[in-house]
Amino acid sequence: MHTDHRIIAVEASPLTVRYPRTVGRNARLGSHGSGFATTAVTVRTDTGHSGWGLVEGKAHAEQLQRWAGRPLAELFDPAVGVLDQEAAPLDFALHDLAARILDVPVHAMLGGRGDRTVSCYSGAIYFDDLDPDETPRGIAAVLENCAADWAAGYRAFKLKIGRGSRWMDHDAGFARDIEVTRTVREHYPDARILVDANNGYTPAETVDFLRAVSDCDLFWIEEPFHEEAGGLGVVREYLKESGSGVLVADGEFDPDEEHMVELARRGLVDVLLMDVVSYGLTPWRRLMPTLAEIGVAASPHAWGQPLKTAYAAQMAAGLGNVLTVEGVPGSTDGVEAGPYALAEGHITVPDDSGFGLTLTTPQRH
Repeated sequence: MHTDHRIIAVEASPLTVRYPRTVGRNARLGSHGSGFATTAVTVRTDTGHSGWGLVEGKAHAEQLQRWAGRPLAELFDPAVGVLDQEAAPLDFALHDLAARILDVPVHAMLGGRGDRTVSCYSGAIYFDDLDPDETPRGIAAVLENCAADWAAGYRAFKLKIGRGSRWMDHDAGFARDIEVTRTVREHYPDARILVDANNGYTPAETVDFLRAVSDCDLFWIEEPFHEEAGGLGVVREYLKESGSGVLVADGEFDPDEEHMVELARRGLVDVLLMDVVSYGLTPWRRLMPTLAEIGVAASPHAWGQPLKTAYAAQMAAGLGNVLTVEGVPGSTDGVEAGPYALAEGHITVPDDSGFGLTLTTPQRH
């Protein structure tokens, strides 16, 4: 990339995420609603190029404009990512911009180490059996959501578990977790099934759950409890003794990177889940070679925004070593994301320059 590009403007755009249904509770949080407002930023250069990307939190105009006038080469290197940590909120916009300048897809700029066809699971199967409070719909609601997501092209479901940690009597909630898992498996014998406890279990409960659903062919268990070596060791011992192939995935919530890598090195975690946006693409680029070296896979957390699934898929195609990506059923007003259509459980990452996403909403300064 030539070094004579200078940033002349950084513009914020309001976006709206819409889910096809109201998404309910998980082990930690109440209803996730049917959508929310978010923000994108567009970076423009004096050479007529532009790129855009999501930012976490609200982007204030005065903070964004501080980058106007800066040479792009001071902030971004296509081989590395963002060079100035203070510019981290522009991570995705700068990746998009640089790839568009180079006229290549982001995944090619990242190295093209993965397959462009990426497996994708639905991350939207929450505790809808518990809603509404007055007349809970029961497991039929979970199956209804699975059916909707199957019709949308998903062939894998991540089921939220941990009902007894907050929303139900402990034993009844644990029994419901097992019942939901077994019922979904019965109705979808060919689906890949993952479960996510959002730190709602203890190590002993995790083993009890895995034992109770040992014939359900789970793909992974995610965040069973706050990651610590002793508890993970208990789970690993059970998995080894039972000959189970269930993977342990962790590192999403408030991750300590050094701690997570150490747990991975010790064979206690199989898949690391740091969020694709809040953790960032540049940190993932730095970390991935280490994970590949120690034989640990990645699957960046993408829940919340459908566009994060597109970013995770580009990362999978570019960096490799990504096991699967999290799908967020829904759409983003103001963005044309057609190239990322889901079919038979897979997304084919586009070969358009940048991320291949078109911002159609007007920018605001």
